[in-house]
Amino acid sequence: MEEKNGKKQIPLRISAKLYEELSAWAEEDFRSLNGQIEFLLHECVRKHKKAAGKQKEN
Repeated sequence: MEEKNGKKQIPLRISAKLYEELSAWAEEDFRSLNGQIEFLLHECVRKHKKAAGKQKEN
């Protein structure tokens, strides 16, 4: 994987339907498709860490 500006490039294979849905969502949020995917991944990781922290408390 080549690192560019501190970011890794990875190939991503998704269905045409998911691609269309993500593209439309990105356009609504005024982001590029790549930016939208990165934003969504950050949100998922943040929520996962938050949920994992709550599980440790119980």
